[in-house]
Amino acid sequence: MPAVTVKDITVLPRVSVDPTLRARNVKSITTAPSGFEGEGFPVRRAFAGVDMAELDPFVHLDQMGEVEYAPGEPKGTPWHPHRGFETVTYIIDGIFDHRDNNGGGGRISNGDTQWMTAGAGILHIETPPESLVISGGLFHGFQLWVNLPAAKKWSPPAYQDLRASEVALLASHDGGALIRVIAGSVDGHSGPGSTQTPISLVHATLQPGAELRLPWRKDYNALVYTLAGAGYVGEEARPVRMGQLTVFGEGDSIVVRAADVQESRSPEMELFILGGQPIKEPVAWMGPFVMNTKAEVMQAFEDYQKGLLGTIPAIHKESLPTSESDVLNVHGAPQTIIEK
Repeated sequence: MPAVTVKDITVLPRVSVDPTLRARNVKSITTAPSGFEGEGFPVRRAFAGVDMAELDPFVHLDQMGEVEYAPGEPKGTPWHPHRGFETVTYIIDGIFDHRDNNGGGGRISNGDTQWMTAGAGILHIETPPESLVISGGLFHGFQLWVNLPAAKKWSPPAYQDLRASEVALLASHDGGALIRVIAGSVDGHSGPGSTQTPISLVHATLQPGAELRLPWRKDYNALVYTLAGAGYVGEEARPVRMGQLTVFGEGDSIVVRAADVQESRSPEMELFILGGQPIKEPVAWMGPFVMNTKAEVMQAFEDYQKGLLGTIPAIHKESLPTSESDVLNVHGAPQTIIEK
């Protein structure tokens, strides 16, 4: 699990520990079910079973892999539309190519992030490069959907290419955890991601027995997904393991401790930590469209079928999904409108 690593963690700035900060309590721990996305690559649906009000401003989170592909097995997604939110694709292991109909995209690998603002509408495709399809290999990453407030849902599409070398690197107070700040700010250290909705994204690696006390904005929610290893969350030290999402309550800091003994295949505890300022607006979501009302979702489908969300560049020979069911099946998103 390379992502971004350092040879000597002791040279990194350390997160300060303020004894006056109140640790957030644990509200819930849920286990992500497994499924398949796109053309068949395995995912864990990290937000399954959690009320959307607890997730706001986030909508959807998939852990993609971890999977060791044989030659010919790597898969991606076909061309498909989005409107009303942002997709954040973070690659831990492997290589992924992204293209959109506005000319955005590129190749990301260990520790890189692609940040796409769908806004008023965009078409894109995510695939492994041909070399990876031929050779096979390890693939592991995340895709996060970040909602946009109504005032920004109709903004022009945009794209950010965040390289692994740009993330802010910190150490925990005890030096036992490496903290990678992808977006937002942690203890005064900012990541490279520019966010339309105020959020923070962190990938942290805890050595066995290490404790992470992370200052966290009081006006943000706090979610911690355990992507590898095992440990304990909150001052109450509730046990968690790989594939589980912890939703924290109110407070000023997040507390996680890695178990003293980890499995041989996961020698460290790996966490994806995220939080943001709740938008607190109605959400209507179906398939690749996240809007405020059911009428806006239906309008998005109509606009897509009319070609108003764009067309595939002529250089690419792929075809777009035409039926509503094909569009809905591209991602593991609801096939009926969810309104909150």
